[in-house]
Formats: sequence, C-alpha cells, structure tokens
Amino acid sequence: MTSGNNNHIPIEIKLSKDKTLLTLSYESDYRCEMTAEFLRVNSPSAEVQGHHPSQAVLQTGKRLVKINNIEQVGHYAIKIFFDDGHDSGLYSWDYLYVIGKNQAQLWKDYLYALETSGSNR
Repeated sequence: MTSGNNNHIPIEIKLSKDKTLLTLSYESDYRCEMTAEFLRVNSPSAEVQGHHPSQAVLQTGKRLVKINNIEQVGHYAIKIFFDDGHDSGLYSWDYLYVIGKNQAQLWKDYLYALETSGSNR
C-alpha cells in the first residue's frame, strides 16, 4: 500500500535531540516542524479520535510529552511512541502532510477546546 500522493512522502524525518520536535522535509522544498505535543493530541488513533468525530477525546496534560521512538510502517506511515505510553496511532504520510499544512488552525482549535472545557495543556 502506498500513499495517495507521492508528494506527501517525506524525504527526511528528523527528531530533535530533546525529542520534542519532529521535522519532515519534502521534495517540493516544503518543510514542516511539529511538536511532540501537537502530534500527540492529534494522534490518528481510535483512542484519541474515536470511531466517529463525536467520540473524539480531548487530550489534556500533554505539554511536556516527548517522543521515545519512531518506526516506519510499510511504505505508507510511521508509528510514534510517546513517553506517556501512547503508541497506537499510525501516522500515514497523507495524514502527516495534512496536519502539518493545517497546523496553525488545528492548534488554535485545540487551545479553544481546552479553554472551553476548563482543561489545560
């Protein structure tokens, strides 16, 4: 199985030394940096997203989360192992590209959801 769009396959994936920032580089010269916290709260796993949007679970207390490990899954995704024990999400190339491109809005929506729920990062 391959990604729906070859332009969405990163040519380089780098994890910062402090394990809090993942950088994806693409052939198109597009580069995307996503924090471990951002990736964790936007995990594509059923545990976070539910099986329907109404079942999504707001992730709280993830400000200090780090990435312990990253493994490639076939030719279409990576699995991220977070230091809070979460490791059930498969981040497809397309999913990473989309959340990277929409990071500002997704982060704004997340902060608003935290605020309205009375929770914190």
